[in-house]
Amino acid sequence: ASAAAAAQPTGATGQPPNPEEMMKQMMEMSKLNENHKLLADMNGSWNYAIKMWMNPDPNAAPQQPKGTATRKSVMNGRYVEMDVTGKMQMPGEDGKMKDVQFKGMSVEGYDNVKKKFVSSWIDNMGTGIQFSEGSYDPATKTLTFASEIEMMPGMKMPVREVLKLTDKDHMLLEWYETHGGQEKKTMEIAYTRAGKK
Repeated sequence: ASAAAAAQPTGATGQPPNPEEMMKQMMEMSKLNENHKLLADMNGSWNYAIKMWMNPDPNAAPQQPKGTATRKSVMNGRYVEMDVTGKMQMPGEDGKMKDVQFKGMSVEGYDNVKKKFVSSWIDNMGTGIQFSEGSYDPATKTLTFASEIEMMPGMKMPVREVLKLTDKDHMLLEWYETHGGQEKKTMEIAYTRAGKK
């Protein structure tokens, strides 16, 4: 069977693809490439500072939580796992704002079959898993991911994440939410490699 036929569930004759050809293609699809290296180049320990514009008042000062992130390759370089720890201001039971420990974790990769960067995110502030897909623009050194989050039942919201790889020691994540058809930036995370300025 040709490679094109093997890519289909059944070959041109209606028969299942040649198992040897399928295995060869699967092995080819599992190979690491420059996209996996791009993600691995961000491995290491980072400090981050967040600006959040959650307040409906556009003139209100943004919240500015800080924390640390550790990135490491897993599964022989196929994925990068990121662990995030920080503090956030959240209202307590008495309604007053207080510091709460924030924990989050992502798994990122490049899917050779989809030809897209893929990412999942979980944290201790919710129970869902956010799945994102994106692409990389080498001219601007920018990864752009799209996803949809559902904070409350039936309230689905498109999200766009733009990660600018400024240099080997600095990254900037911009988080955009679409409310009522209007996209606006609600968060920015500046990452600096630990020990750097």
